Amino acid sequence: MLDPKKITLYSGGHRGTEEYFGTTAEKWGIMEVTFNFQGHEISRDRGLKMLSDEELSRGGVGPDIIRKRMERSFAFTPMMQKVFQVQFHIVNNGYQVFAVGWLLSNGTVKGGTGWGVELAKLFNRPVHLFDQDRKEWVSWIHNEWVTEDPVICHRTIAVTGTRYLSDEGKEAINELFERSFTDSGK
Repeated sequence: MLDPKKITLYSGGHRGTEEYFGTTAEKWGIMEVTFNFQGHEISRDRGLKMLSDEELSRGGVGPDIIRKRMERSFAFTPMMQKVFQVQFHIVNNGYQVFAVGWLLSNGTVKGGTGWGVELAKLFNRPVHLFDQDRKEWVSWIHNEWVTEDPVICHRTIAVTGTRYLSDEGKEAINELFERSFTDSGK
């Protein structure tokens, strides 16, 4: 079992999932790095790291690649492009990836959260999703989603997810931390 004080959580500090993960992580003594960029409002700024335009550009990807991976289109405004670039920094810095959202029939995740999950798959990272419809955790294992209750088992974790975090999603996050850091949770 890892010591939570030796773990760093990376997120974008957005309302909902990322905010709740951050608050929960802080209670467990986990360090945080919150990536953001000038002119973008977030809900949580503990460990704030403002990304410069140059840093953001390292996470740049064309809309065609996103459209192909996600099998759908997004409004590719300058703001949305920066949000996708922040997702790169979150996933690139955290090894184990946790997300909360909705799994779609094509195996991708709804909304911008889906891009973080796709990056985790591309980077061959352990990725876990709490599906708010199914009300269960699934993990990407051998190119398919498999039901399992994950534990935090790496020193760096990346989190992303919906702004519309349900009570079940909050409970799933609480249980993840309990399972990961208490003897009774294992």
